[in-house]
Amino acid sequence: MNKIKAISILLVTFFLTVSCNRNDDGGDNTQTGAKQINNFVWKGLNSWYYWQKDVANLSDNFGNSNQYVNYVNSKNPDDLFYGLVYDYPNTDRFSWIVDDVEALQQQFSGISKDSGMNLSLYYKDTGKVNVVGIINYVVTNSPAAKAGLERGDVIDKVTGAAITASNYQQLFSDNFSVSVAENVSVSSSGVVTSGEKKKVTLVPVVLEENPVAYYQKYDINDKKIGYLVYNGFQSIYNDELNAAFAQMKQDGVKDLVLDLRYNGGGSVESAVALGQMVTGNFTGSPYVIYDFNDKHNKYDDADNLSDKVNTYNFVNGQTQNSGTQVINSLGLNKVYVLTSGGTASASELTIKGLRAYINVVTIGAETYGKFVGSITLYDSPSSDYTSYSGRNTSHKWAMQPIVFSYYNGKKEANPTKGGISPDYAIDSFSYFGTIKQFGNTSDPALAKALELITGTKVTRTASKKSAFSLYDGFLGLTKPLRNLEQKCTSKILKNKFIIYESLRLQDLFLEFFLFFFKNICRLKILLYICRVNFNFVE
Repeated sequence: MNKIKAISILLVTFFLTVSCNRNDDGGDNTQTGAKQINNFVWKGLNSWYYWQKDVANLSDNFGNSNQYVNYVNSKNPDDLFYGLVYDYPNTDRFSWIVDDVEALQQQFSGISKDSGMNLSLYYKDTGKVNVVGIINYVVTNSPAAKAGLERGDVIDKVTGAAITASNYQQLFSDNFSVSVAENVSVSSSGVVTSGEKKKVTLVPVVLEENPVAYYQKYDINDKKIGYLVYNGFQSIYNDELNAAFAQMKQDGVKDLVLDLRYNGGGSVESAVALGQMVTGNFTGSPYVIYDFNDKHNKYDDADNLSDKVNTYNFVNGQTQNSGTQVINSLGLNKVYVLTSGGTASASELTIKGLRAYINVVTIGAETYGKFVGSITLYDSPSSDYTSYSGRNTSHKWAMQPIVFSYYNGKKEANPTKGGISPDYAIDSFSYFGTIKQFGNTSDPALAKALELITGTKVTRTASKKSAFSLYDGFLGLTKPLRNLEQKCTSKILKNKFIIYESLRLQDLFLEFFLFFFKNICRLKILLYICRVNFNFVE
């Protein structure tokens, strides 16, 4: 098939033209007296925003008041938007706004570059200045793979200099070098690196990445165990995912270890299909339930487990349905899921969705904690702000607000703070110097899963512990989290709009982006943004 990934690669190329007219609202709206862009921001959020009733300045009465025009005209569009976001950045840390809708559409279509190196970053010590990175995986045939980089490599230099809080962004530029440390040790005081195992130069290119990254069967103590690494819920790869489960059925797999540590979410359709592939015993039962605000409760709905899944080709820049396949189900009543701080959105849905029906054992770190979704809103009032083709073309602003929450089939409560806690916690620093390629039982999380399944402890390197993380207090700039990378699901509600599942973008890259975005005029930025999987230790 002619396939291309849709924003599943590690790095997203995001072109932005930042100009001094960011506050330019495009003139007044003659009907309301409100600036047209600001009027769009308020009215779009008033209609769709999930927490609309909880924001006093989004109430219907306020929109009809004399104070309305003065309020919306007193701010630039993005400040108005974030001023209307509910309890930002605590309750809602996912809604965001852009001033270049065309760049946004390119992003959703998967136009991106990638060095093929998915990594996690950590502070090296309590000083929170020096930084070290560990490679989670390398994409096949990528620049990183061709340069000889491997899963588990520890990077401590970028372009010849030690990685710090000031220069880490060079890891995501269009041409850079990295040095892999020869020796790595971890103690209670932090991470120590020395020597240079190799130094390579990387030039990102447009890549295809099959999210069905790795499969291996183990025969241990008469147990037939499947280990599957799945790095992104992409409907364009539904058939590859289904084929992996066909192989597992052929191999007689009766126990499954599902590695979602590097999976930040994606297609709800693929998430539902994966659930059916794992269990296969609850066809027709609800798997995910959607909850919109009171103005759009007609879209409250559920996706049910099905014995079929849609397949797709990517043709002329568009995803086209190529038919359906019967789902290959293992019929399991228990599954083991490896998690990290980069396990988000549809990955979390998979854990909670399956837990409504079977036993799910989680191993690793707490997941990210995202149980809400978004749609793109355009300045197109006649379509209730959902039509791209009908948008006001006098400006390029668009919004990506949270418009619904989702639950598993039993509508069990989601965590009120944070993500899903692991049943068996694995310290993230235990990965330093221990993990090799996927499937190697030196991986502490995989080793624990195999131990639980077989009752036999797998020999591996002793765990190392530390209390430090890059996430804690990084940079300290204002407005720390605005998600720019989104994943388009294949679910189109009532043929009206497309649901998006936002992926986690870590604070550090967003901070960097915002600093330039708010302070530099007429600067074209080629910014490589890390996808997910900065697995920070809290």
